[in-house]
Amino acid sequence: MTQDTGQGQRRTTRLGPAEPLPLTVLTGFLGAGKTSLLNRMIRDPALADTAVIVNEFGEIGLDHLLVKSIGDGIVLLQSGCLCCTLRGDLVEALESLLRDLDNGRLAFRRVMLETTGLADPAPVLQTAMAHPYLVKRFRLDGVITVVDAVNGAATLDQHMESVKQVAMADRIVLTKTDLLDTPERKREAERLRARLKALNPAAPALDAAEAATPKHLVGCGLFDPERKIPDVKRWLAAEAYAAMAQPAAQARHDDPEHHAHPGEHAGRDHRHDPNRHDDRIRAFSLVADTPVPAASFEMFIDLLRSLHGPKLLRLKGIVKLAEEPEAPLVIHGVQHVMHPPVRLERWPDADERTRIVLIARDLTANEVSPLFDAFLNRSAPDQPDRAALLDNPLVPFGGRDR
Repeated sequence: MTQDTGQGQRRTTRLGPAEPLPLTVLTGFLGAGKTSLLNRMIRDPALADTAVIVNEFGEIGLDHLLVKSIGDGIVLLQSGCLCCTLRGDLVEALESLLRDLDNGRLAFRRVMLETTGLADPAPVLQTAMAHPYLVKRFRLDGVITVVDAVNGAATLDQHMESVKQVAMADRIVLTKTDLLDTPERKREAERLRARLKALNPAAPALDAAEAATPKHLVGCGLFDPERKIPDVKRWLAAEAYAAMAQPAAQARHDDPEHHAHPGEHAGRDHRHDPNRHDDRIRAFSLVADTPVPAASFEMFIDLLRSLHGPKLLRLKGIVKLAEEPEAPLVIHGVQHVMHPPVRLERWPDADERTRIVLIARDLTANEVSPLFDAFLNRSAPDQPDRAALLDNPLVPFGGRDR
């Protein structure tokens, strides 16, 4: 579109879809220190171009930071960060921010959303992934989960929601580390760190007092925030999952409790009670060296979602399709909801294998790998191959039309 500048010159303005805004989700269980971390972060000039959605202004004490009120439920802070309250529907809140941005009433380049302490992060992520308008305007930058270094282990023992928050995180922030003032508490904190790593091998655990700054917490999505290009290796972190998978499997193999018969636990102290929620979480990866036919891959994803959708906490991957092997496909999903795939112009590095990482609840690699292998025609002799799955009219939501 050409506009007259008023000085005898004409300026060309490029029209087209707006660049998707990075959306960061901040979560953590009640009492973990999420609000304190957010209070510190909104003072940082690095968030000057950020709109932060909180539950209540009163919880984070903005009086000393307030510059002016911009509108109903929206204030401007000294750092240049916008802060607004979540009133009712999340979709409505995000759409309202976008309207104000498009109309020039607000200016921001990223959004950070604070969830309630009891919230399951999955529905929030699904909102951004599945809504036909929001999916065009936002891209998920990452999930930050706050964990109490003192009481975190007990919270994980008692609440499955907290385990899911950790398992779905891209970054984990350990708070209250200043209270680790005895040798016993320090040992407990080390055990907690090991437990967090087992639950989510790819998410670094950062000390809130030292490294939990916007520089380390935002910009953890697919695109490198500095170079504006996809950094698949960092985002996928497949090596971290592979490194943890074998020791965990060996530990379960060596554990006599896993080989005991159901009746043998009666009257005995069950060793896994403290980590019973953790045992339900699995992180594993699928790898293929050869290109995958697009129809086979689509069928595999459809079957995976229909059979195990509620169990898929997160799914991330880069796929080499047989039809366009030089242009990989990046996929991202939460439970049964898949974000529209992103096609890259070229492979970001020398590793051109298909790699899919899954974080799941009550689902193991032994249940998913045979399905994946079948569609690659590399199934074991006693397993159905790709043709058997495609031709089977009894496969849920699958089978060829006849």
